[in-house]
Amino acid sequence: MAAPRSLVMTGAVLTAGTMLLVSLSTAFVAAPQRAPAPATSAAQAAGALPTAALSAAALVTPTVAHADEGSVWIPALSAVGAGFAIGLAAIGSGVGQGIASGRCIDGISRQPEVADDLRGVLLLSLAFMESLTIYGLVIALVLLFANPLIK
Repeated sequence: MAAPRSLVMTGAVLTAGTMLLVSLSTAFVAAPQRAPAPATSAAQAAGALPTAALSAAALVTPTVAHADEGSVWIPALSAVGAGFAIGLAAIGSGVGQGIASGRCIDGISRQPEVADDLRGVLLLSLAFMESLTIYGLVIALVLLFANPLIK
């Protein structure tokens, strides 16, 4: 019974993901197009690579990561990446700090005589956790204001 259910769930997730990608692809405004190239002869057009092959080559080429002057994809995706960077850093740090604080309180309640030692270690570990959040903020600010992918 688990196999058909797993197949149905996999199909549903793949379908939902495809629909999400299709809807997101129309969310961005396309970059202004340059003037079209001069028309080619029929003999040259027959030997030309199909559009899908050219698209695959463009995706594989590492220099495509740099944005052209009118492209909006890199700045838009950089903003999304910055949101993920600061969001995940804040969530991870918040969860870690909550767990550490809870364990420290448990330890203090079990052995009140070591409260000073536990408090010092807790504050040091909270500072290290918060520094990771600040690193996430720095990454987000670099992506937003000093993006190396934009010429």
